[in-house]
Amino acid sequence: MVKSKKTKKELLAKLGIEVQNEMQIAVEQAILKNSEVMISSPTGTGKTLAFLMPLFELIDDKLEGVQAMIIVPTRELGIQIEGVIRQMGTGYKTNVVYGGRTIKKDKIELAHSPTIIVGTPGRMADHIRRETFDIANIRFLVLDEFDKSLEIGFDADMEEIVQDLRHLERTILTSATTNIDIPRFIKFDDPTKLDFHDKDGAQLSLKQFVSPEKDKVETLYKALCHLGEKSGIVFCNFKESIKRISDYLTERNIEHGIFQGGMEQQDRERALIQFRNGTHRLLLATDLAARGIDIPELDFIIHYHLPNHKHEFVHRNGRTARMKNQGAAYLLKWIDEVLPEFISEPPTEEITDTYPPEATGWQTVFVSGGRRDKISKGDIAGLFIKQGGVGKDDLGIIELKEECSFVGVNSQHIEKVIEKINNTRLKKKKVRIYKI
Repeated sequence: MVKSKKTKKELLAKLGIEVQNEMQIAVEQAILKNSEVMISSPTGTGKTLAFLMPLFELIDDKLEGVQAMIIVPTRELGIQIEGVIRQMGTGYKTNVVYGGRTIKKDKIELAHSPTIIVGTPGRMADHIRRETFDIANIRFLVLDEFDKSLEIGFDADMEEIVQDLRHLERTILTSATTNIDIPRFIKFDDPTKLDFHDKDGAQLSLKQFVSPEKDKVETLYKALCHLGEKSGIVFCNFKESIKRISDYLTERNIEHGIFQGGMEQQDRERALIQFRNGTHRLLLATDLAARGIDIPELDFIIHYHLPNHKHEFVHRNGRTARMKNQGAAYLLKWIDEVLPEFISEPPTEEITDTYPPEATGWQTVFVSGGRRDKISKGDIAGLFIKQGGVGKDDLGIIELKEECSFVGVNSQHIEKVIEKINNTRLKKKKVRIYKI
């Protein structure tokens, strides 16, 4: 157990944050004072930190077992939340559980009970049925992006979980959408509702690129050339379309990543890592990327396919113009295409430049060692700089995972550095190093 609680200042410092934003302060006060809280705030405004900080304060260091359960719609969001908690160095053991990996692996990690457990509804309900961990001391429940969990069919699992938790002191619901009804299985008496939409000062401009052809892929290519060396996501409704667009862009030397539900979990995670560290500045994605994943601020998003529902439109747009920043959302519309009723006709932006953007100049390197091997970011930086001969400015973002790590490296030096340090020792572990 934790010997003494870290101060708020110490926890925030680990994230490089000096002061919480207005929304986070208001949410913290609401959770500390009320047992039923519903938070509605746009994507990217810091909801995760908003509900975590009061939980850390409320956790009883003298109490054994799981005290806080955080339910998320996607494994990516679960991994992201666990990463934030770990980065803050709270001292509270945290585990994330989700489908797509073996129950056996979960059981091994949960053999020593965590204080905080994060997971998707289906896998969490499965563990409760199996009695993998004791739920008697769970006092805090967070249903993060609860409407997304409902939307993708986790109603029964969420209801089962809520009914099983008999000693809750705080129930917290979060959503990136406004005007969402509280689920029937959440028996709120008098919830405190906080809505931060239209209060973050972000400036989103909505425009359109018009395609003369029904097949819009060539217009997309020209639009990306026009936008140049900016970062963004192209949203599609179908994974088959992503494959076709990807092949088209690859033939024309526009580097990009792919993120869609049909991919293996490892491939999805690596796509996000490459997007975060600047290997790719463009991501082709389904609505799986509209919320609940950890990616940097974007310059633009493009609706290659028009969304079917208003909430999809809102969440996609919420990936840019976040936290008082400016951003642009573009419709890619066939000239005869009819807009849905929830989208007003935006101004058309003329495409003026058709030269493909330059590559980013960064690539991603895999290192077969991570936290479990007692390896730190400093250890990895030392290996690349001292033994690999990479200059500090040529070493990019380092992401440390449990069993491996990923490093952004200047493309000009990547072959030489791999040759120098592959199959060398990092602390006590001999590590394999290769480009992904």
